[in-house]
Amino acid sequence: MNKRFRELQLRQMDTLLSNWRASALPARPQAGWVHALRDALGMSAAAFARRLGMSPAGVRKLEKAEANDAITLASLRKLAQALDCELQYALVPRTSLEQRLQDRATEVARERIRPVSHSMSLEDQLVKGSLSDVQIELLAKEILDGSRRELW
Repeated sequence: MNKRFRELQLRQMDTLLSNWRASALPARPQAGWVHALRDALGMSAAAFARRLGMSPAGVRKLEKAEANDAITLASLRKLAQALDCELQYALVPRTSLEQRLQDRATEVARERIRPVSHSMSLEDQLVKGSLSDVQIELLAKEILDGSRRELW
């Protein structure tokens, strides 16, 4: 993949995810979203079960599975539809993807320089502070300019 396309793809994904990262989404209710929404609507498990074409026990089992992080996306989507809701699913990076790549490139650069730095220190030729940081920064840039697969 050419470098310009790769950069464009990264920026587009970062822009797409920035709204999710910036939003202060509430934590999932302890009993799960499905139960919380159904309860807020005043819908009994029996009424919800009828909408889904299943038993009330089946509804309770699915609600419990959601609360325990054991539900499938397909089941969750079906429950959301029965509540006239839209299931939105995203993996939201804690930082921008660009920052994640930079951090990882720096980490890889440090790992690569560590053995050389150790050998040089034994020979009393250690590169001091800011020069070492410059070396790491230059190597990180070189790594980022190459194949990103080498980062992982």
